[in-house]
Amino acid sequence: MAEAHQAVAFQFTVTPDGVDFRLSREALKHIYLSGINSWKKRLIRIKNGILRGVYPGSPTSWLVVVMATVGSSYCKVDISMGLVCYIQRCLPEGCGPYQTPQTRALLSMVVFSTGVWMTGIFFFRQTLKLLLSYHGWMFEMHGQTSHFTKVWAICVRLLSSRRPMLYSFQTSLPKLPVPCVPATIQRYLESVRPLLDDAEYYRMETLAKDFQEKTAPRLQKYLVLKSWWATNYVSDWWEEYVYLRSRAPLVVNSNYYVMDFVLIQNTNIQAARLGNIVHAMILYRRKLDREEIKPVMAQGIVPMCSYQMERMFNTTRIPGKESDLLQHLSDSRHVAVYHKGRFFKVWLYEGSQLLKPCDLEMQFQKILDDPSPPQPGEEKLAALTAGGRTEWAQARQAFFSSGKNKAALDAIERAAFFVALDEESPHYDPEDEASLSLYGKALLHGNCYNRWFDKSFTIIAFKNGQLGLNTEHAWADAPIIGHLWEFVLGTDTFHLGYTETGHCLGKPNPMLMAPQRLHWDIPEQCRAIIESSYQVAKALADDVELYCFQFLPFGKGLIKKCRTSPDAFVQIALQLAHFRDRGKFCLTYEASMTRMFREGRTETVRSCTSESTAFVQAMVEGSHMVTDLQDLFRKASKKHQNMYRLAMTGCGIDRHLFCLYLVSKYLGVSSPFLAEVLSEPWRLSTSQTAQFQIRMFDPDKYPKHLGAGGGFGPVADDGYGVSYMIAGENTIFFHISSKFSSSETNAQRFGNHIRQALLDIADLFQVLQADS
Repeated sequence: MAEAHQAVAFQFTVTPDGVDFRLSREALKHIYLSGINSWKKRLIRIKNGILRGVYPGSPTSWLVVVMATVGSSYCKVDISMGLVCYIQRCLPEGCGPYQTPQTRALLSMVVFSTGVWMTGIFFFRQTLKLLLSYHGWMFEMHGQTSHFTKVWAICVRLLSSRRPMLYSFQTSLPKLPVPCVPATIQRYLESVRPLLDDAEYYRMETLAKDFQEKTAPRLQKYLVLKSWWATNYVSDWWEEYVYLRSRAPLVVNSNYYVMDFVLIQNTNIQAARLGNIVHAMILYRRKLDREEIKPVMAQGIVPMCSYQMERMFNTTRIPGKESDLLQHLSDSRHVAVYHKGRFFKVWLYEGSQLLKPCDLEMQFQKILDDPSPPQPGEEKLAALTAGGRTEWAQARQAFFSSGKNKAALDAIERAAFFVALDEESPHYDPEDEASLSLYGKALLHGNCYNRWFDKSFTIIAFKNGQLGLNTEHAWADAPIIGHLWEFVLGTDTFHLGYTETGHCLGKPNPMLMAPQRLHWDIPEQCRAIIESSYQVAKALADDVELYCFQFLPFGKGLIKKCRTSPDAFVQIALQLAHFRDRGKFCLTYEASMTRMFREGRTETVRSCTSESTAFVQAMVEGSHMVTDLQDLFRKASKKHQNMYRLAMTGCGIDRHLFCLYLVSKYLGVSSPFLAEVLSEPWRLSTSQTAQFQIRMFDPDKYPKHLGAGGGFGPVADDGYGVSYMIAGENTIFFHISSKFSSSETNAQRFGNHIRQALLDIADLFQVLQADS
């Protein structure tokens, strides 16, 4: 009860003598400090808005222009060519600040200088946007940069040389272009040719040409019109129709996981590790709010869009009967915590001061030591977020729209993020092959009710100090959460640190308000819905086979000796492994980013090409000369790299066709071609995990400071999901998922085929022997 009293600023009692007010000085102090902190944030946002709005200009450059104009006037040189005199004549006459000629002249020079300065900013921005629209540099061979590209790079560096803030380049990024229909159709037909026999291909070709000639021109006009009007012609529809309108459970189907450092362990104390990590996350959020994070730059030159970072914190996916909603708050001062079936609210600040790691450790330890049991229906409550979206929306409206249930749910949905304190202790043991897979399973779905799958991300803290993330997918793609995770792990290890006994540094404040237990009143009818959602989620989780492993023979270093990109090497190996596993080729999805464009997200690279299938078939036949196989591999690699570059530069296939399909639905136009394209299953869905987006430490100096990447569930019931991270020069991590219910797939079997395919291709180029 003491905590509740401290939370009240004043109390009053009605007596015969009147009303007796009792003020809480401590509570009023916290309210005052909170208000001060809120105003500081507002002022920082205003300042950042101004600095971002005038980039690449600055207040200093404005002052220089003003001084130059005033100085030239005193030197009797009119650099304005009469414009200053014209402005001076246009100023209103009379008493006031304009009454003296000197004041009127100075003011007119300031107005002229400001106009010149703003014109310069506009010119530089438009020039930078034009320069960033050039993507020819991506298609040039490594080490063979043209003179034109070198001049282009110098110009881009000059225009972006002033220290940028996170969102400084947003208005200078070009819009995602709409590809022309014939080019998209041609690339599509080329992508399906190795998957279809002659009769099937002829049928698809006929459908495609009929669509191109009759239906597509009308649809394309509407899409081009949208591209003129909207910031990005794909992203809003992609978010809404691929994610928010999906009624399938988030667990396994949509959410993905991210792993901790797996070769080192900073501490085995659960609360201490979490104290450092949560503190580091709020430091990152502070940098995010102040726009102090450097924009990600491709090749150190081309800025990537930072739009997705805006909703990283304080964001929750709210269920709806037909479509969900992403609720994003400008700020949140607490996190929601789950432990042993109970929910808590933990404040991150004392007044305006962020809690130190040792204070957060103390707060989390209090939760771990709390012996109170869950309230009726509370233990499996989070299973609602793991079940069907429509059922969750109906339950939310019926049972969580008022009273204590609404207040408790608000505490979770308005939290900065969600924290799960687990009682299990999974970890990676290189001697135990199954250990990494069990760790991945715990992160992917847990027990289906100890994660709040609607939050932008959930931190999972295991009993042994190991951590991980479970991330909702609608608000952003994996590289965004990867950027945060790199900062957090680096800050935890190299900046915050621990005592010799494994606790957070510093002395905690014992007077802090204890974590607040959330209270629920869950009726029997709601408990039945919770149990139903749990059974749905458990069936999904139990059906997932996850096989994670570390590939140790080689990494990026040896792959480069094959004179190909590491990603192309792995993708071709996946094609070889899949053919050996299933005896056939399949439609393959590889995620590529389009963040060189404003509000860009992803595009699909169709990795199963005629060139890769030719190489695979030659490898399987076993009768070809090594030089012929090498030549076929290089052709396949070159083709894959070209397709990846086309996807990154807005010339992909699938997002264009997806948007044309949506336009056809809006117009009520039937297209057999689009209907068939959009219904094709991706039986091999792949993604490479980004790494070293932030140089928090030198990986050569600390080779064991490696995260193992992350993974996701299979996209098709009879397919595979493959995530991989090329972790430095000497190792690769793989996360392979499939479903037990499919008799055609086996994640471990496929993983073994991937191992062998990588070795066979490396042996083809004799890089293993050369290295040894």
